[in-house]
Amino acid sequence: MRFLSRSLIAVFLAAMTLGLLGLAGLIVQGAFSDRAAQDAPERTARERIFTARVVTIQPGEIAPDLVAYGEVRARRTLEMRAPFAGRVIEIAQGVEDGAAVTAGQVLIRLDPADAESVRDLAGADLRRAEADLRDAARSLDLARADVAEAQAQADLRRRAFERRRTLSERGVGTEAAIEEAELAFAASRAAVIARFQAEAQAEARLEAAETTLERQRINLAEAERRLAETAITAGFTGVLSDVTVVAGGLVGSNERLAQLIDPDALEVAFRLSTAQYLRLLDDDGNLIDSAGQATIDLGGQTITSPIRLVRASPAVGEGQTGRLLYAELQAPRGFRPGDFVTVRVAEPPLQGVALVPATAVDANGGVLVLGAGDRLETGQVDLLRRQDDMVLIRAHGLNGQEVVTARTPLLGAGIRIRPERDETGEARAPAPMVALNTARRAALVARVTENATLPDPVRSRILNQLEAESVPAQLIERLEQGHQGG
Repeated sequence: MRFLSRSLIAVFLAAMTLGLLGLAGLIVQGAFSDRAAQDAPERTARERIFTARVVTIQPGEIAPDLVAYGEVRARRTLEMRAPFAGRVIEIAQGVEDGAAVTAGQVLIRLDPADAESVRDLAGADLRRAEADLRDAARSLDLARADVAEAQAQADLRRRAFERRRTLSERGVGTEAAIEEAELAFAASRAAVIARFQAEAQAEARLEAAETTLERQRINLAEAERRLAETAITAGFTGVLSDVTVVAGGLVGSNERLAQLIDPDALEVAFRLSTAQYLRLLDDDGNLIDSAGQATIDLGGQTITSPIRLVRASPAVGEGQTGRLLYAELQAPRGFRPGDFVTVRVAEPPLQGVALVPATAVDANGGVLVLGAGDRLETGQVDLLRRQDDMVLIRAHGLNGQEVVTARTPLLGAGIRIRPERDETGEARAPAPMVALNTARRAALVARVTENATLPDPVRSRILNQLEAESVPAQLIERLEQGHQGG
């Protein structure tokens, strides 16, 4: 017990000692802090200067790009269907999905036995109709000869009657002889009428025979056409798709066998808002002849093709908004119907606009303008278009002034900055565009094509730029001076 009590007393004394030492240390630290605060001189606050990149607003003429998304469609397709029910007896070599065929190539043959029987029967009926026509023609000739003979006999009877009557007037003939001659003349006229009736019947028979012959010719032509349809051919040069036919299979009338697509006749269907659509109309309300580009992103590799607007859908469509437009693919290599593409269409040029980074303008159209003493001032611009990470603006009263390219919460009116500019000290104005005529465009294309030192990707990019309606003036200058223009 004595040992335990002494141990507790020792622990208590040690704790008291440590507590007193800590208190002493705090008192000493406080004393040094008070002295340092009394001896230190007062410091004045210094203005903080931020670094910000600026760009000069230089208005000019810029043609905005309208960006949309669309689907590639085939402008020329043909559904190959069975003209009638039958059995497939032959399928040409290579008739399968994705196979290329030429115009007029026989792809599928149906069993022609029934069609040949119908054709042979139609030919026999035609020959019989021709024989009937010849018989009717001979009957008509005989009827006309009978009419002529009856008419001659009637003329003879008439002259005999007139002679008897003349003799009676002279007192030579008798009344009985005159009546007999008159009766004979009347009988001859009745015979003429009968012959005319027979002639009319012969003419009607001839007309009926001609009609029957014409019908039999039509039947034969129909039978031959049906026989020809047993061989299903390609209507134009293209690629097969959705081939479902098999050799020996039975097909029904109008059953779909395959689809033929022309891979060189493709178009892009894309939908725009009504406001965007109105920008592509001329004063008469028609679509402008605008060029553009369609692009497919293939994960690091892209396929592009120049396009040109061709038409707009006449109706909006149930449950749809905006307008559906169609553009022709002018270089459809690599594109297939159903591809989802990005479409860029050139709008009419805008005058007096500038291109600045999108981060330079806030949601209300405000910008930070570099003023005197490198201090920022607020300004207001009209936001017209968005072009990727850039915007087109119309800045009234700010032409030639510098604005901050990226607004941050630290920057505002009255803040002094250290401006960063490009090498020239000016904003990167949009490259001037030049509209080429046909001869000048052809000369530039030929120069790029004949340059063997150009890599293929660079050559393709330059050719795509030359296909556009307006081409950068810098590119034209470099090409005409003999440089690569890459």
